[in-house]
Amino acid sequence: MRKDIHIPDVKNIEMAVVLEHNKTHNVKEWIVYLINRKEVPLNMVIIVSQGFSETKTTSVFRKKIDLLPENSSAKIELIQPELFALDNRFQVSFFENNILYDKTFLFKKNTIREDDLKNIKDLNKPGIICK
Repeated sequence: MRKDIHIPDVKNIEMAVVLEHNKTHNVKEWIVYLINRKEVPLNMVIIVSQGFSETKTTSVFRKKIDLLPENSSAKIELIQPELFALDNRFQVSFFENNILYDKTFLFKKNTIREDDLKNIKDLNKPGIICK
C-alpha cells in the first residue's frame, strides 16, 4: 500500500532570508522570500512558519499566495534577528499543474548571519538561501 503513494519531489523552489534597507524608516530589515525558479506558476501557495528550540517556540505564522508566477518571488514576512537563535521552519504547500506539492525549509539556528550573506541573483539582494 505504501508503494502506491507517490510523493512528488519539489525542485526549483527556494526560501531566502534577505537583508534589505527600509527607506521609509531608514533601517535594515530581514525579509523572508519564496523564490519560484520554475517555468510554471504555482497556485494556492500556503506557507506556515514557526521558530523553535528545545525550550522556546514562536507563534505560528500563515501566509497564502493565490498565484506565484513562473520565475518570480514573493515577500513572505519580516523576521526579527532575535529569531535567528532558533531553528526557523517554513512549510510550503502549493499546486503545480493540479498536483499538490509540499516542502519544508529549515534555517537552522545561528545560520542566518550578516557575515555569510551572498548576492541572490533572482532578488539582486544579499541573503541566505535554503533549498
